[in-house]
Amino acid sequence: MKNTYVIIVAILLFSFIAQAQGPPITADKPIMLGGGSFTTKTLTEIRKTERGTFVYVPLMLHYLPSSNSLVAVHLPYINYDIENGSSGSSIADIKILGKYQFFRKDATGKTFRVVAKTLQNLPTGETLDVMELSTGKYSGYYGIIAGYETLKYGISNEIGYNWMPGGTLDEFRYKLGFGLPLLKPQYPNNQINLYFEYTNSWLVERDWYQLLYAQGIQYARKNITFDLAVQVPLVNDVDAGRKLSHSIFLGTRFTF
Repeated sequence: MKNTYVIIVAILLFSFIAQAQGPPITADKPIMLGGGSFTTKTLTEIRKTERGTFVYVPLMLHYLPSSNSLVAVHLPYINYDIENGSSGSSIADIKILGKYQFFRKDATGKTFRVVAKTLQNLPTGETLDVMELSTGKYSGYYGIIAGYETLKYGISNEIGYNWMPGGTLDEFRYKLGFGLPLLKPQYPNNQINLYFEYTNSWLVERDWYQLLYAQGIQYARKNITFDLAVQVPLVNDVDAGRKLSHSIFLGTRFTF
């Protein structure tokens, strides 16, 4: 009976950890729960650059075959208005996502996990040469995510490489994110989270480098979340006319 209580308490603690700190907004994290579950989500990005304005609206369908694996498809739409150039809207590059958790170490009220990740970018969009949104070229991203979470905070790291054999957007990427729940864990889940997220992006062939900072807030209620974040460049070492001004992210997700 004592062992049964220990197991129940452990399950509740890890459930609180996962629910109190929902998925990051511009970053990613290795925790996956609920084998056989589905998540529908969207994360609209309004990206303002010297070149123009791009509004990216993806519909993302995620499925967890097991508690340590995930497959997903992202079906995106993009509206673009390029300075002294074209404007319009169309489907963007469709993405296929896969994740597999290969390491997990749990303790009372905390967990550390590591996940392998791949994101395959299909050339279905307009050739706009807009990184991560619409390139019209195939690329494959391969990375590792490591995360540590407690009831009081969460830390996520991601490192990887995006390979584009037919273009010049090969990218070395490193992301670092911090999550801070503002309310005590409770059931049913009712939480407000703050996120502080950094993205390092080095375009190898073009020798461009960006360090981006995103400040985000998230409201999680039961199995639905709402996200808001603003991303700005701290380092913007790219060609003149292509610099990022800012991005605004608006998102929601529902798990069933």
